[in-house]
This record gives sequence, C-alpha cells and structure tokens, in this order.
Amino acid sequence: MQESYYIYSSGNLTQKDNTLRFTAIDGNVKDLPIENIKEIYIMNEITVTSKLLNLFSKYGILVHFFNYYQFYIGSFCPKETKLAGQLLVKQVLAYGDYSNRLSIAREFIVAASYNIYRNLRYYNGRGKNVSEQMAAIENLRRKLADVETIEELMGIEGNIRQEYYKAWNVIIDQNIEFDKRVYHPADNMINSLISYVNSLVYTKTLAEIYKTQLNPTISYLHQPGTRRYSLALDVSEIFKPLIADRLIFSLLNRKQITESSFVEGLNGLQLTERASRIITSEFDEKLKTTIFHKELNKNVSYQFLIRLELYKLIKHIIGEKEYKGFEMWW
Repeated sequence: MQESYYIYSSGNLTQKDNTLRFTAIDGNVKDLPIENIKEIYIMNEITVTSKLLNLFSKYGILVHFFNYYQFYIGSFCPKETKLAGQLLVKQVLAYGDYSNRLSIAREFIVAASYNIYRNLRYYNGRGKNVSEQMAAIENLRRKLADVETIEELMGIEGNIRQEYYKAWNVIIDQNIEFDKRVYHPADNMINSLISYVNSLVYTKTLAEIYKTQLNPTISYLHQPGTRRYSLALDVSEIFKPLIADRLIFSLLNRKQITESSFVEGLNGLQLTERASRIITSEFDEKLKTTIFHKELNKNVSYQFLIRLELYKLIKHIIGEKEYKGFEMWW
C-alpha cells in the first residue's frame, strides 16, 4: 500500500537502486522503497538532485515542499501522464464561457458554505450555542443563487467565513481569542493551524487532480495564475470544513495542540516539530475515515471523496451531467 512520507530532518535524499535513501544531517540513514511512496512532504532543508526529480517523475511521485516555519512553498508534480487533449480543450472552453464558469464557481461556494453550516449544526447540537452564526450564514447562502460575477460570489463567501469564524471561540474549548482570519504572518495559534492544515488539504487535492485527466492550472473560482495549481484551490474549498476545520477542532479540544505546541518564529507563530508530526499523523488518519456512499453503495474514504468530486467536474465539463458540489449528509 502506498503511503505519504514526511521528512522533518535536514539532509540528503538520493537514489539507491529502487530505493530512496535519506541521510539525515546527523548521519542516520533510512531507506524508502519507491513502490511504497505516494507522496513526499519535505518539511526542512533537503538536497534533491535533478536525477532524483527524474525518478519521481518516472514513478509518479508528488513532492510537496514546506519551509522551516511550516509554510507551504510549492509542489513538484511529475509530467502529466493522463492529460487528454479533448478534455483540456473543453476545460478551457468551460473557463472561457463566463456563464458556465460562474455556474461551476457557484457550486464550489454553495457546497463549501453548506459544509460550513453542517459543522456549526453539529456543534450546536452538542451544547455549543452557535445558532446566531447559523442564521447569519443561512441568510448569506440565499444570496448565492443571484450573484452575477465571480467577485460578488467571493465577496459573499468572505462574509460567510467571517460569520463562521465568530463561532470558533464557542466551538473551541481552549481560551484562545480568535475573531478573524490573518494569513502571513499568523497572529495567533488558530490562524497558524488554519494555514498549515489548509495547505495539507490543498496538496492532497492536487495529488487527486494529478490522478485524473484534469489540468490543475485551469480553475473557475480562483483566477488562474502563474506558478500555482489554482484548480486545487477551487476544489479544496469544499473539503476544508470536513477535513481541515474538523481536524483543528478535534486537535484543540482534545488538547493535542496547545500553546506549548508553538514557538515565536520570524514569520509569526511556528509549530514545533512534535506538533507538526501530530497534525500530519492525525490528518492522514482523517483522510482514511470512511463513510457509506449511497450512490456507489459502498464505503469510501474522505480522500476518495475528493477524487469523486473531480470525476463529477469532468462529467460537467464534457456535457454529461451538471455539476453539483459535494455536501455532507452526516
């Protein structure tokens, strides 16, 4: 079974036959069989050669790079092996047709905001009074059907998240003041957690896109730009409430992550290595969580739900079935 590997120590990554050999700066050596690797997360300074990148490309291994402060830098994606010219053309045409683009983008936000609402409903039913934020979000969601521009859509999405974040102080048991999203640098431990875990969701979404015929640079909600895989930004919006937010709530309420999990870094609050390891371990377990899928009549993992979402998007793009974003039913 293929797995994701996380490398936290500085050192060198080299090839030895059909094995990746990591030699840490302290001299410790670990061999990783190539056929067992799905993705590699490099969380520190690592020396990687072009020969090694060629090997990653050959075996379809994605490599995600984070700096010392757990800030996501970027990903190495092997040469696409599944791209289809016909789908690429239709993916571009769907972007060029503003009405179609808006329809797809709206579904991303409709689904994401519904999943946000479900999170609040879950905690409201367990003694956390967030009914005020639920009502506000319901009112904002009603406006989504009437938007005429992407900018207007993103404006409503921003207001929904603003209301959502107001409820976090109620949901989270630890006494941490949090009222707005602050990016780089993060101004408190919750903002630092959000940035880190969201980047993990983004990389997993990118990995799933790589397994399809979709081009990750052509997006509908976020403006396609240079040096980023903006389709992964689009689709990950749907799954952040289910995967990232619920993980953050769990980590904080179980006190797996506390103030002692952070140190003051040059770029804001920085997770300790131990805290980062806890998060990635729990994150991988979260992705393995399964639910019964009524349409498929079988259990599927959270990670596979992302792949299914991409298949739905493909069906819309080729004109087979109108796209409806994933909404939690549990």
